Amino acid sequence: MPFPQDLPLEEVFASIADGLFTVDADWNVTYFNESAQRITGMDAGMAVGRKCWDVFRSNLCEGQCVINQCIRRGGRIVNKSIFIIRADGTRVPVSISASPLRNSQGEVVGGVETFRDLTEIHVMRRKVEGLYRFEDIIGRSPGLEKIFGILPQVSTSEATTLILGPSGTGKELFARAIHNLSPRKDGPFVAVNCGALPDSLLESELFGYKAGAFTDARADKPGRIALAEGGTIFLDEIGDLPGKLQVKLLRFLQARTYEPLGGVGPVQADVRVVAATNRDLAARVAEGRFRQDLFYRLNVVTLNLPALSDRREDIPLLIDHFVDEFNAVQGKSIRGVSEDVMQVLMHHDYPGNIRELENILEYAFILCHSGFIQTEHLPDSLHPASASRAADDLEGTLEQIKCRAARRALERNNGRKMATCRQLGISKDTLRRLLARDLGEA
Repeated sequence: MPFPQDLPLEEVFASIADGLFTVDADWNVTYFNESAQRITGMDAGMAVGRKCWDVFRSNLCEGQCVINQCIRRGGRIVNKSIFIIRADGTRVPVSISASPLRNSQGEVVGGVETFRDLTEIHVMRRKVEGLYRFEDIIGRSPGLEKIFGILPQVSTSEATTLILGPSGTGKELFARAIHNLSPRKDGPFVAVNCGALPDSLLESELFGYKAGAFTDARADKPGRIALAEGGTIFLDEIGDLPGKLQVKLLRFLQARTYEPLGGVGPVQADVRVVAATNRDLAARVAEGRFRQDLFYRLNVVTLNLPALSDRREDIPLLIDHFVDEFNAVQGKSIRGVSEDVMQVLMHHDYPGNIRELENILEYAFILCHSGFIQTEHLPDSLHPASASRAADDLEGTLEQIKCRAARRALERNNGRKMATCRQLGISKDTLRRLLARDLGEA
């Protein structure tokens, strides 16, 4: 779509810092400014005339094209965060805005899209996140900081490590971090869930078998220990390991040798063992359900992971992390959670820990299409608790209700009194009086 010769629009568009391109009704690129060339790494001569999806490769090009949405709806889309893929294959975070292009008769003849490179912002954000991130583990609670402090030393050692914690606390994430920070990082990381397989299969899965070991064993099959050679094997739910296999695992931990089913001699293995369980292994030893000698062999280094309910200060960080992750995967631009949702999520007990929080937000992403996640986007199981808290807030005299509302609003605004006054529509003196009265009644 050529620019009118009497208007210096092309020079104007060429000078702006944001990338800009236009397409005609058949999605052919008709203009590509200098910033678009710089950000995408593609020359205008190669871009003009090609289909926009071949030039501006993004996670929205497959079925969720922003310009297409603008043309169909006749409106504009502003500041949608996505990733594009440069000509050299690198992913670049950008913020895009789009609008339909109309001729003098008002007919839609194409579209225009601008995009801003967010790489520097993302780098700065990652630096801030780095204060609260260790590998892929996110948190700033005292319990996690203590583990972060010893994890590098634990990783570089060859010591068998036992990770304890409730289900859903990310035990495999810690096991992978130990592997990635160890001298074995270039070797394989093999995970085995000891509670997910029947006893008869688990033995052959761990140790492998030789041809002829049983009826259907027509060829040798390496076990998970063999597959982890030179790397790390992660034995999840080790507390559910049956007694017969406890003996074989103990022998492996003592001598670093094992015998495949049907084998005629021991096989040497160069494998580090990291185990995890949500069981109380000491209690199972006392009950005679877990071998004491195996417990001591596993318990060389122990990491105790706190439940999410014991590290509530990490919930906002985890929410931000999952929102970013789901935005990238689903091609959405959800801005976060509303204050009401944050209150619900901060007060939830999380019997399923981090995995439950992740599932809650994944569910919310299904119902929420843009903006902030609201309470109506949460699973039904979270609504009664919210309603119950709301009912509790309405108990007492009118003055008591007002005092509680003022205190809750101050908490939502992180102690900022002027922001609280604006939100409630009251003066600073009134807020001071309500807070003083609420404190006196407490």
